[in-house]
Amino acid sequence: MPSPEGPGDRGGGRELSAPRLRHDTPERAGLDPGELRRLVVEFHALTTGERPWAPGAVLVAGRGPVIAVEEAAGWAVRYASYDPDADAGVELPPDARVPVTVDTPFDLASLTKLFTAVAAVQQIERGTLGMDARVGAFLPEFRAVVEHGVTVRELLTHTSGLRPELPLYDCVDAEERLAMLRAEAPVGAPGTYTYSDLNPLLLQHVLERVTGRTLDDLVHHGITRPLGMTATRFGPCPDAAATEDQRRPWAKVDRGMVRGVVHDENAWALGGVAGHAGLFSTGGDLAVFCRALLAGGSYGPARILGPDFVELLLTPPGLGFALDQPWFMGELAGRGAAGHTGFTGTSLVLDRATDTFLVLLANTVHPRRRGVDSGPRAGAGTRVARAVRGVRGA
Repeated sequence: MPSPEGPGDRGGGRELSAPRLRHDTPERAGLDPGELRRLVVEFHALTTGERPWAPGAVLVAGRGPVIAVEEAAGWAVRYASYDPDADAGVELPPDARVPVTVDTPFDLASLTKLFTAVAAVQQIERGTLGMDARVGAFLPEFRAVVEHGVTVRELLTHTSGLRPELPLYDCVDAEERLAMLRAEAPVGAPGTYTYSDLNPLLLQHVLERVTGRTLDDLVHHGITRPLGMTATRFGPCPDAAATEDQRRPWAKVDRGMVRGVVHDENAWALGGVAGHAGLFSTGGDLAVFCRALLAGGSYGPARILGPDFVELLLTPPGLGFALDQPWFMGELAGRGAAGHTGFTGTSLVLDRATDTFLVLLANTVHPRRRGVDSGPRAGAGTRVARAVRGVRGA
């Protein structure tokens, strides 16, 4: 029987080597320096003013093996709490605030889904999981999805018909949460796209059943350890940027100011390790993740996927990855760009057509969640696209 371990765990065999990332000039990266200067100016403006887009943020952008931009701005921790009467954050004294650095970890939120998707495709590569296998073949006790014939492909493409989420955070214990998941039936027609946190949650159960290992173990041994992503892990992560003063009615649970523990209420209720949320990481680590996928699954001597399986992962409609979405990719979209966003203010884009990548991490939910504004994400993507083309001007 094939080992459940990911490609990064293998010893011997064919060794592939892809260039590691290095810091260098925009010109060496084949990027227009003027556009990148504008990108940096616009990035720093995101964390200024009384109501900034985010208190703190990190930006990493590059092309090929070159990081041409790596910037940090603002505060990892700026507020002690949120005052609902004033509709404003309660500022910490300046000497109590924590500045963002390029090494600050952020709560990735839904970027975690990308790692779950890669872990699943690793098992498909190894032959322990089939794309069109029925979930019920691995999880017969999940009776509702068994009756509807939900497949692994449908989980990866958000076409299972499952609703966006369940109130697992309201359950009294783990047994009740598991019972709720097992009883949840699709509400939409199979094949219809509905973005749902339940898809990667069920996929997590499939992976853990198939391999006999927990999701955090699979991600560590199959992805982050072989790639040298030492700052990427499931929480707790005490030095991470703060997120929300989490209280009802604007939040779903009452937890106070959250820092170093996953922001997502369901992931928190599940112990911090979930298929849809829970990972923390830095801009530099995510640049490595992007670079490995752009290089066909390899980074240095490590290989996490073969090129054909990276192609499978990123072929429309994308397995876990969103493809060509202008609302957060800007002008990088439209040529096969792939990526995702996270509720806490995170995003990444990798553009195979131009061999470029863009990581934007922020704590936009600090001190409390508000309506999503992806204009800055799209604007950054547009600047990078124009830097590739050498187009000047706004």
